[in-house]
Amino acid sequence: METNFNEKMSTFEKTYKLPFKFDIPNLTSDFLNNRLLIKAWLKFFRRWLYLTIYGQRSLEVKKILPEHNRILWINLSAPSLGDSLMDLSSRVLIRNKTVDLFTDNKNSHIFEDDEVFSSVFTDKNDVESYKYDLVIIDSFSSRSVNVKFAIAPKTEYVAMFGFYNGPEVNRVLFSFHQMNNLLGYFKTEVEINKLAKSSIFISNYDNNLIKDLSLPDQYVSIALGGKWPHRTYDSWDRVIEHLIKLDININIVLVGSNNAMGHAQKIKERFNNHNITDLVGKYSFKQSAEIINGATLLLCCDGGLMHAANSVETKIIAIFARLRPEMQLTDSIQFSSVYDEIDVNNIPYEKLISCYKDFTMSDGSDPLVE
Repeated sequence: METNFNEKMSTFEKTYKLPFKFDIPNLTSDFLNNRLLIKAWLKFFRRWLYLTIYGQRSLEVKKILPEHNRILWINLSAPSLGDSLMDLSSRVLIRNKTVDLFTDNKNSHIFEDDEVFSSVFTDKNDVESYKYDLVIIDSFSSRSVNVKFAIAPKTEYVAMFGFYNGPEVNRVLFSFHQMNNLLGYFKTEVEINKLAKSSIFISNYDNNLIKDLSLPDQYVSIALGGKWPHRTYDSWDRVIEHLIKLDININIVLVGSNNAMGHAQKIKERFNNHNITDLVGKYSFKQSAEIINGATLLLCCDGGLMHAANSVETKIIAIFARLRPEMQLTDSIQFSSVYDEIDVNNIPYEKLISCYKDFTMSDGSDPLVE
């Protein structure tokens, strides 16, 4: 260890200190004032102990070197599609390497046909025979360490989040800056901040499938639904009503997962005489990303499809609650946003319409935040 055991046990700075030299949006002050701080300390200790028991502490290295040509990236700590997209966003910086991915089954489909990952695995038994020069491990969670030990017990590794598990942080910027650190800071802070964004690669099959839908040449897409009630907007019908008032001929394409199908049906019935296309629950995440790719603009809440839009560089008007836009978005994204401290449903639809007017009358190059 870099410092003595007692010092690390008393401060556990690696739990909340960024592992690279540049600052990014984070909530460290909130974390340090949190009464649950002791839980983070215990998690730090358990992870330190787990690495020790499995004989992994001495295998950590601090740099990805030119001779590290075949790499396995273990990404299991991200609980959602959006988090996985953000955490793996910096893979584009090592596209000159041969990189395989081990991830959770529910996230694996996002990275099929990827331009960086050669293979995507979800079962340890499928990769036992593979040999790697280096492993990238997302964090020191027991789940990730266990997979690393099972697949490549004696292989050196670098850590992305490592022990860092307390403060919320902009995960895209974290991923890019940590990868830049591991590669020896070959890019400047400004270069990384401008480059940082999620990426998603659409297969020819998905591309052609959406092309065959013959969607309008120009349309606005709206992402319905959400995993969390405080990030699920219930007033999209009011927004659509006023979008139609602004432009009677506007084309609107609804996207979202199965949890929004009821909402989409109500909107379709209410505006049955207008140009509303309901694609909610009908297509996969990557196919929905391709639908969004064809849109001039996506209106959405903070969630997976927002990150899909960022990945395909579609402009967004996004609604946030509890977590501010700077914690999710980067300089490379063209966006306007509205924020509430508690719940997106506290935001009146008039604010979204105002954002829409301002954003569509400008070139969208300067973020508008309310």
